[in-house]
Amino acid sequence: MQLTRAVFLDFASIHPRDLDVSVLHEVLPEWRLRDNTPPAEVAAALADADVVVSNKVVLNAGILARARQLKLICVAATGVNNIDLVAAQKYGIVVCNARGYATPSVVQHVFAMLLSLTTRLEQYQRAVYSGDWSRSAFFCLLGHPVRELRGLTMGIVGYGELGQAVASVAQAFGMHVLVAQRDNHDDREGRIELQALLPQVDVLSLHCPLNADTHGLIGADELALMKPDAVLINTARGGLVDEVALVEALQQGRLGAAGIDVIACEPPPLDYPLLQQRLPNLLVTPHTAWASRDARQRVLREVALNIAACRRGAPRNQVL
Repeated sequence: MQLTRAVFLDFASIHPRDLDVSVLHEVLPEWRLRDNTPPAEVAAALADADVVVSNKVVLNAGILARARQLKLICVAATGVNNIDLVAAQKYGIVVCNARGYATPSVVQHVFAMLLSLTTRLEQYQRAVYSGDWSRSAFFCLLGHPVRELRGLTMGIVGYGELGQAVASVAQAFGMHVLVAQRDNHDDREGRIELQALLPQVDVLSLHCPLNADTHGLIGADELALMKPDAVLINTARGGLVDEVALVEALQQGRLGAAGIDVIACEPPPLDYPLLQQRLPNLLVTPHTAWASRDARQRVLREVALNIAACRRGAPRNQVL
């Protein structure tokens, strides 16, 4: 495949200041590295590009119809819900994503949130600085119950590379692992239908893609099936969880805690409902599970490898 000119639409989204970007220039001679590209400027930015790299910038049917020279879309992420795949196929544009680059970072983040919530780190930190420890009659402060992970059951929805890596660490903690079926037709051994899995788990960790089948996967009905002290961890996509139902469950004591790295609207407005609650059993991080320096460097390498493979006529990580 003849590829010469490339544009990265949201280069600043990977925080490149601490990365080695030479890996991109080694595979293509001409790059335009745009910090960000507003929707109104995307079509113009693609006018003479053979390759476009996008982390989260939307490439819809109208934009792709005008990108007459475009041959390859490289998504600097695993999820491709920002790309109109039907339109890309119509116009003969190859779409490749990045896979496996963030696994260690995401797994670390899952357990950072889980451990923070089960050991009540934030509450104890506040208690130290408020003077509660200094006023204690004893050497320790035990006002917030701590749970051990050993012996708890973790349910995993989405058992690809990320789900399997999380399962491995969970087992190292002495946890039992249950895996949800992909759908009603998934009859693989050891897989459990979601409605049957939810009442059994102490921790539910989501690692599935966001699509028409998984949007709102965990709503009020699903939360009602979970144990009242269960913990929900979502490092996948915000649209998987009904956020209103989640807040209500946490407020009413029908769910123990939640660690949320992704929300339905990113970045959120200042008055975003999920962020107004300041609940002690809700930990929200700003979509940083993937964002270690090592993972961000690997995603650049994955993009470069995808471009190099397409130039050789043998696409890798091809979505279509």
